[in-house]
Amino acid sequence: MEKRLIPDTLMLEERAGHAINAMIGMADRDHQYIPFFNADLMHKPAFMTHGDWDYGSSHGRMIDGLILARHMSGETYGEDVEEHYRKNLLSFFKEDGMSYRQVNPTRNWEPNANLIDQRAVILSLTTWYMESRNPLVKEAADRHVAALKRIAVKERDVWYYPASEYKETGWPSANGIQLRLAPDPAAFCGRLVMPLLKYHELTGNEDAFELCQFFTAMIMERSGVFNPDGSFNDSLAYRSGHFHTRLGTLDAIARFGMFTGDAAMIAWVKKCYDWALTKCTAFGWTPGDLHEQAYEHETCSLVDLIACGISLAQSGYVEYWGVVERFLRNHLTESQLLDLDWVEESDDKSQDIPLNKSFYKVAQRTRGSFAGYSAPNDFICDVNEGRGHTSDLQLCCLGSGTRGLFMGWSNSVTEKNGTVSINFLLNRGSKWLDVSSYLPHEGKVVIHVRQDVQRLQIRIPEWAGFTKIRFVRELNGEVTEGKGSEPSRWVHKHFLLLGAAQAGETITVTFPLSFRKTLENAVGQTFETEWRGDDVVNITPKGTKKPLYSDRKVYDTAPMREGDYRRLEREFVW
Repeated sequence: MEKRLIPDTLMLEERAGHAINAMIGMADRDHQYIPFFNADLMHKPAFMTHGDWDYGSSHGRMIDGLILARHMSGETYGEDVEEHYRKNLLSFFKEDGMSYRQVNPTRNWEPNANLIDQRAVILSLTTWYMESRNPLVKEAADRHVAALKRIAVKERDVWYYPASEYKETGWPSANGIQLRLAPDPAAFCGRLVMPLLKYHELTGNEDAFELCQFFTAMIMERSGVFNPDGSFNDSLAYRSGHFHTRLGTLDAIARFGMFTGDAAMIAWVKKCYDWALTKCTAFGWTPGDLHEQAYEHETCSLVDLIACGISLAQSGYVEYWGVVERFLRNHLTESQLLDLDWVEESDDKSQDIPLNKSFYKVAQRTRGSFAGYSAPNDFICDVNEGRGHTSDLQLCCLGSGTRGLFMGWSNSVTEKNGTVSINFLLNRGSKWLDVSSYLPHEGKVVIHVRQDVQRLQIRIPEWAGFTKIRFVRELNGEVTEGKGSEPSRWVHKHFLLLGAAQAGETITVTFPLSFRKTLENAVGQTFETEWRGDDVVNITPKGTKKPLYSDRKVYDTAPMREGDYRRLEREFVW
């Protein structure tokens, strides 16, 4: 890759490279490369522990995350460990096609096929097949989808799973089936729709489509997970309105609505999504649920919020591009652990408890991971309300956080029917053009066109207005200028239409930055937030353990560095 001067601003592909360090580092090399699930960074020294999620869920998350992160970054570190993850995942399948949790060495419970795990399993198999086109992976995925269909309880118009755990002998309770006791449909059925739909798109698998169809009908028409006004049902039977599973379900249904051309379905998702936004901060902190875990933000929930916002934006609700960019720039990247000077770690394994807990080089091994639970202003959630301090890292959030980086990266620059659209004002290279973003230091974006583009448009933040927007086009020594106030420059409310662009052309778009303060509410707590454009540059009160948003440096002129962007002829589309 050639080196040139580029803005020293956020690059999502570099963040993906950091995430690979953690996805590889959290493998337990003394226990068949089963990854640790939790980490307590406040303990002295810090430690990681295994948990119930170590099998299909964690392996699925890691395989999916590693494939996406390598695609973004080109990083090859730890491929030997990743191969262990892939072998482990396939070993968890039994003859019935379901992925089973293994006997936990430190807990007294029997193996089972947990329905929450199955979503990560089919997700990883789908990404793996997308990457490799390996027929053995497709065979495993086909058998898995067939099993998911076979074990579903089928009513006339809806399908569901009557329990959280399936065993080789069948469902634990026949009475539960007869009474239609479908526990938390969003967690067990709704979230499955997203990977199942993608697998159907890739392979034409009809079982996958049927599951999507009947699960979506069950969620929307019969389940009661979402109230008529779009709010989340906060009953205990519905996991107290658990945000991760609800937001993931909304993204899944939005995707299915796009695939089937069902505008009413997408409008229903928008209603629910808009309600969810009222419970979140503008920079992306989400509650864990509506009761016991309300104060515990999961990176998983934020990534669902990002993915669903993108789905809605792609469906024509273009205002969500700006909403999602704020999430990407702020709580997603702030939630990634890059500075670990504050974490005390052990350089040996003398305190380790085999098959259970490790104190060995935890800081080094977890660098690049994402917050398992965080406060709006602190990486560590240690509030008096709720459950207090529980866990700082969770492996599911590492996998989700990586997927969030990918969703932002892969949707920054898109092409459809000859129109290239710059949706997020982030550094990004592509086969069509390179985007150099000077935000948040300057209201400036430079576009280097790499091949002829029939029609080019760039999203302008809503706070930038339109009368002071300028653009300068340079090609072969000729310079032309334009203004945002010109007639016919605006399409889709927020996009500045630049028209045809030629290879070798440089287009510089400038606009004034917004400097403002907002009051953000997080489950009854109020935070004064200072913004520079779409970036939070300060938050009050400040965190006390590992403060967020307190050391962001901004300058009047963007710092530059040597580097370049990653460009691929073939990119994954999720």
